[in-house]
Amino acid sequence: MAFIFVMAKKNLEKLSIREKTIFDGVFTKYFLKSLFYIWFKLAGWKITKSSPEGAGVAIAAPHTSNWDFIYALGAAILQDVKIYFSIKDSWCRLPLIGRWIMWLGAMPIDRSSKGMGQVNQIKTFINSQKSARVFFLFTPEGTRGKVAKWKTGFYHVAQGCGIPIFLAKVDYRKKESGVFHSFDVTGDKENDIKAIQASYKSVFGKFPKKQFPLYTGPMPKISDAEASIIRAMYSFKGVATRVEITAKAKLGELSTVMLDFLIEKGLLEQSTQISGGNCEPTYRLTFAGKGCLLHLYPSLINK
Repeated sequence: MAFIFVMAKKNLEKLSIREKTIFDGVFTKYFLKSLFYIWFKLAGWKITKSSPEGAGVAIAAPHTSNWDFIYALGAAILQDVKIYFSIKDSWCRLPLIGRWIMWLGAMPIDRSSKGMGQVNQIKTFINSQKSARVFFLFTPEGTRGKVAKWKTGFYHVAQGCGIPIFLAKVDYRKKESGVFHSFDVTGDKENDIKAIQASYKSVFGKFPKKQFPLYTGPMPKISDAEASIIRAMYSFKGVATRVEITAKAKLGELSTVMLDFLIEKGLLEQSTQISGGNCEPTYRLTFAGKGCLLHLYPSLINK
C-alpha cells in the first residue's frame, strides 16, 4: 500500500524541464562530439555558419526521414547547443524510462487544465539559468509522412516567451545541417509563417516529394548589390519606388537590369503608382524574396 501511495504521489507532482541532460555530460562533450566531427568530415557534411546565442524555439524542416534527427543532433553537438523537445508528461512519469527520456532533453507537457503551460514552463526555465545556447525543438510538419500544412504551435511559444525562432535545416543536396536564420516574430502570424515556409522551399529533404512546402529548387544566385536591394525592400514592409530603394540600399545607381533580374527570379514584383498625374513603377518583396533573404542573413531586425 505504501508503495502504491508513493507512486500515486509522484504522478501528481508537476514535472519541470531538467537542467542537466545528456548535452552536459563528458560523454557528449568529448566522445559524441569527436564522433560526429569525424563522421561529418568523412561523409562530406558541414554545419551552417550561423550559430545563434541564447535561447530560442528551433524548428527543424523538412522532416521526411529519421536521419534528419541524427544530422540535426550532430550539428547541435558540434556547436555546443542544448536541445529540448516536447513530449506528453505521462511518458516522463514511467519508471526508469521516464528518467531516461528526461535525461535526453524531454520537456514534459501536461495538457490538462491544471498543468503548467508550455510557454510558462519554458519562460521559467530560461529565467532560472544562463545557458549559452538552448534550443526548444519543434518539427512543424509533425510527421515524416506527407502533410498539407504545418503545426504552428512553435510560433505561439516563441511569441509568448519573447524569444526568436531559429530556422534549422538538414539539406541533403548541399549536405548541410544547422540553423541558417534567427527570426524575430512580428506578431503578423500569417505573413511570418509564409515567409518562413518560403525559405524552406529551397531546402532539399531526404525524400523531397514528401516535404511541405514542396522543394522548388535551389536559391537563385544573386550579387551583393542585389542582396542589398531585397534587404532594403524588407525594411519597407510594403511598396517602394526606385529612388527609395536606391537610397535605402545605399547604392550609387540602381539599374533597371538589376530590378528586372530580381522580378524574373520571382523575388520582387512590380506595380504602378499614380502620383501627381504621373505613373511611377513601385516594387514589393515577394514571399519568395523574403525566403531567400532569410538564407542570406543570419538575422534581420523587424522595425
